[in-house]
Amino acid sequence: MTQSSTQVNEKNQPLTVFIISDSSGETAEGVARAALVQFPAGTTSIYRLPQVRSTENIKTFVRTAAAAKGLIAYTLVLPEYRETLVAETEKLKIPTVDVLGPLISRVSALTSTIPLSQPGRLHQLDETYFRRIEAVDFAIRFDDGKHPEGVLQADVVLLGVSRTSKTPNSIYLAHHYGLKSANIPIILKVEPPNILFKIPVNKIVGLTIEPHLLQEIRSTRTQVLGMSSANEYSDLEQVTQEVRYAKKLFRELKCHVIDVSAKAIEETSSEIYLFLRQ
Repeated sequence: MTQSSTQVNEKNQPLTVFIISDSSGETAEGVARAALVQFPAGTTSIYRLPQVRSTENIKTFVRTAAAAKGLIAYTLVLPEYRETLVAETEKLKIPTVDVLGPLISRVSALTSTIPLSQPGRLHQLDETYFRRIEAVDFAIRFDDGKHPEGVLQADVVLLGVSRTSKTPNSIYLAHHYGLKSANIPIILKVEPPNILFKIPVNKIVGLTIEPHLLQEIRSTRTQVLGMSSANEYSDLEQVTQEVRYAKKLFRELKCHVIDVSAKAIEETSSEIYLFLRQ
């Protein structure tokens, strides 16, 4: 990690992290956001400039960051762009973070291989890309119990009562891991489709949640939809029965179960992915 001498924000304004890249800039922004969530809201903000195509773009960007007393995080794979950025930021004493450079340099040294220095290789239309697109299409086609006969083609089948994040996890698994994910809702007093019992148990994941938390989520949902607050969907007793019914089905299937209470989609999906790799 390369960092020039730091500046102090004299007006105690939120620190702006300026992201610059000769590709999409998504990598640097993702790393920045992962770091910035560790700080109180309002402490920082992010500004991204993707697809840099000239050294003049870089110089202008650096001057903007200097005027705002910001921090620059960059993913520039072209040597001339990196050299320009380093020279300009050192001249104006702007703190910087090279997101990819140290790792690229270490891999190059350990493999005795010269980096390709080609922006955008992460987003090339290769086999992995098309596999993920196909997986996203699969997740949409087999969402929420649609076409249950197709679940036998799935890499993973998610089960759970309403609002246990089945759909978001299916899409995330498809987009980030290229996994074909189907999901089937569990409805109280409704028998699950018979085909569910034909799926290998190591491909089934049950999603459960604390009833009180689920009741809060559903109450918010009913308000958004303009529904009356007095309804079975968000009734705590009804919700509790649904969760118990789902757990009973999970035991019958002997499937892996994940408690999604207060978990982000990324956390749940990574846990599902790790389970499938076992």
